[in-house]
Amino acid sequence: MQFPWTPTRLDDGSYSPSLFALKAAGTGSKFETDQPQLPLNGKRVLMMCTEEGHMRMKNGKLFSTGNHPVEMLVPVLHLLRAGFAVDISTPTGQPVKIETWALPNDANVRSLYQDRREEFAKPIDLRTFDGEFAFDPADYIAVFVPGGHGAMLGLPSSPEIAPVLRWAHRSDRHTLTICHGPAALLSLQATAKAEGDEPFIYAGYKMAAFPDQMDRKLPLFGYLPGKIPWHFEERLSALGVEFVNTRIEGATHRDRNLVTGDSPKAANAFGKLSAQTLLAALAS
Repeated sequence: MQFPWTPTRLDDGSYSPSLFALKAAGTGSKFETDQPQLPLNGKRVLMMCTEEGHMRMKNGKLFSTGNHPVEMLVPVLHLLRAGFAVDISTPTGQPVKIETWALPNDANVRSLYQDRREEFAKPIDLRTFDGEFAFDPADYIAVFVPGGHGAMLGLPSSPEIAPVLRWAHRSDRHTLTICHGPAALLSLQATAKAEGDEPFIYAGYKMAAFPDQMDRKLPLFGYLPGKIPWHFEERLSALGVEFVNTRIEGATHRDRNLVTGDSPKAANAFGKLSAQTLLAALAS
């Protein structure tokens, strides 16, 4: 007998959140906007996703993860409505991993998920980026790293992610990231020696993100099958980042060209803020 707070064991031996955790997280409508559909404006957003889908807990159990669909698709819906095109990429062109157990019951989100299935399966390979995009960088106004615990896998040490983040920062583009997505910013530090021991780009920035103290509580009600192997907030804090939230409260924040949000609860507001910020940049 499976208790409601026991993580669900999947066919591949990994675990998804318990029934209790899923109910607490909610799968209702996440997409609300008063933004009218704007025509395409010629600018693009590069979404950089994880291609790894299993996180090994400290107890050895595997958590079935990837990018959280609410944190990925709800912001994309806002960006598309605002007239931006969104391209999907992974570090080496492997398929995007998605926490499909978290797919919400929102018709717009599910429709977008179905429409982009082929792009999720065959994303842009970020190894085509080498200081400049193999495709025209002038078209890109922002890069976006969605959340989900999968963002802590591969991306924080990725030699493919770091050059894109550096390019965005140096080129006055915007960086958008939510929940566990900021873990990808650690790739800047991981590859710093190759760049001449540069200072951490986001030292002194404020951001919203999924708090470490909440990650420590997730095993208690079966969202995770054990304790996660490391915590990204403490590592970013050590590099000079200041976090504006200590709880999951739907917080969003903008600091210069960095736009952040704390969790699925923030996905809608984060999407709106991202779209409004990019429209303002386009108009300036």
